[in-house]
Amino acid sequence: MYLNPQWRILTVGDGDLSFSDAVHNHFSIQKLVASTFDSKETIQQKYQHNALNALEQKKITVLNDFDVTNKQCWQRLSSHLHRFDLVIFQFPLIPAFVGKEAFELNTRQTSMNVLNRALLHQFLKYAREYALDPLGEMLCYITSKDVKPYREWNIEGSLNTHLNMQYKGQMPFEISQFSGYKIRNVDRDKHVKDTSGITYVFSEKEPALLKQKLTMPEYLNHNHCTLCRVGPFVGEEDKAKHFNAKKHLKMSALEQDWEQWLTHFYTPS
Repeated sequence: MYLNPQWRILTVGDGDLSFSDAVHNHFSIQKLVASTFDSKETIQQKYQHNALNALEQKKITVLNDFDVTNKQCWQRLSSHLHRFDLVIFQFPLIPAFVGKEAFELNTRQTSMNVLNRALLHQFLKYAREYALDPLGEMLCYITSKDVKPYREWNIEGSLNTHLNMQYKGQMPFEISQFSGYKIRNVDRDKHVKDTSGITYVFSEKEPALLKQKLTMPEYLNHNHCTLCRVGPFVGEEDKAKHFNAKKHLKMSALEQDWEQWLTHFYTPS
């Protein structure tokens, strides 16, 4: 992950705040604001080792109870509105629903796949509307694992539909750059195995400083299936065989569910 010390950075959804603390400790960032979905009390109760006090002692602003899907939370940025160059969301995942009844209630009309995509879509939308400085770099980073179910969210494909924030490429996430950072389980005091991560980059602008650091996946090229990340096809028969395969039909169904969510979200009530 490339971070410029001159950038003004906002982190969101930083569970135990260890990522924000590592960014501050190792990159000498000009301005850093951290935020968490949990309340201050929940962080202290959930994570035995957290960086809340460390950040407060360093005079780093920490915003708690910050829900990236709620634009009112973004409006809470107050004096920080439109003052950031980069907003970072590390390994996003919606919290698990407690109990079968809660799970069935929340997935009755959609899937967990769509709910996670919706989380990231609203992150891009509201970061652009409330956090990013139009005169700055206008960057959003989403770091995610390159395994199921995360790779089924089509982050580099249709995630940004209806948004001006365009996918610009990706770079590997090396956790060794961030000493002290623990990738936490979203619901409890456990840290997750350091699976290889990818940082996906979005911006309205051409990120000149990042140009040499970003790569574009081969599966986004012509004659590939971007949903399934396969190709190139050796002929029409090969292509047709793939499009009729169980894996592709599943991915297509997920994409249709996502399109339905987008239609509902952008249809005036």
